[in-house]
Amino acid sequence: MSPKRSNTGLVSNFFSAVRPSTKEGRLAPPNNKYSKAFSSSSPFLATTSLLGKVAIVTGSSRSIGASVAKCLGEHGANVVVNYVNDAKAADEVVQAIRSQGKGGAIAVKANAATMEGSQFLLDEAIRTFGHLDILVLNAGIMGSRPLAEVDESFYDSHFDTNVKAPLFMAKAAAPLLSSPGGRIIFFSSSLTTASTILPNSLCYLATKGAIEQISRVLAKDLGSRGITVNTISPGPVDTPLFREGKPHNVIEAIAKQNPSRRLGEPDDIAPLVGFLASQAAQWINGQNIRVNGAFVV
Repeated sequence: MSPKRSNTGLVSNFFSAVRPSTKEGRLAPPNNKYSKAFSSSSPFLATTSLLGKVAIVTGSSRSIGASVAKCLGEHGANVVVNYVNDAKAADEVVQAIRSQGKGGAIAVKANAATMEGSQFLLDEAIRTFGHLDILVLNAGIMGSRPLAEVDESFYDSHFDTNVKAPLFMAKAAAPLLSSPGGRIIFFSSSLTTASTILPNSLCYLATKGAIEQISRVLAKDLGSRGITVNTISPGPVDTPLFREGKPHNVIEAIAKQNPSRRLGEPDDIAPLVGFLASQAAQWINGQNIRVNGAFVV
């Protein structure tokens, strides 16, 4: 497997590529103004700066969520770092964001798989930072059972955590999000369109298929207020959640299905979240963007 790469380097390269240049060839400075009456004929400088924005990232004490939180903080956002059990890991993410000297951060213990936990996260964001601009619904579970082993409890846990909780958190957040300019970003999986799926992925992929449809419909619903709703669908990413229950040879076989012959890393996913959260992505709405290195094409 390839060595881990610097999150800062990846993010900087990505945003340098998409940020417009000045006539002198230098990168244009961040512009945090948002045109409420934007049209194709309006003078408008697209920007990826998140200075002054407030973001909640569920399940952000480790793995993809932690990389996303750091990415948003690097570009100026104030981030609510959510955790359930690992306070130390969450505090490390908070300190990493604060040390960049751009965005602020707080750690909030809450179970985002419950209605109460979701509401508490929203309340803490408003109490601490005064408003909300970005909601990243990253938290989820990934159980593996074929049909013969699926019981009601297993089914309910997946749909409660992966579908019900993010849907109702989005509902509760909608009135709080800045309008226009609010962002809701769901997470699905590239496996929803892959032919190389295993029988034990039944419940997990069913929930991700539901999320993709929820995202499409909410984009139509909330788009009238200038709030975009998109889904990011990573391929296999090297996280503890992905590795759980998989023998080494299975993980190696999955990695070899990618032309780069490796698994994705959390830092491969975070820059796209940062872009979708920004003003530059205001015309991207209702989309499902697969980030998998050509694992699925």
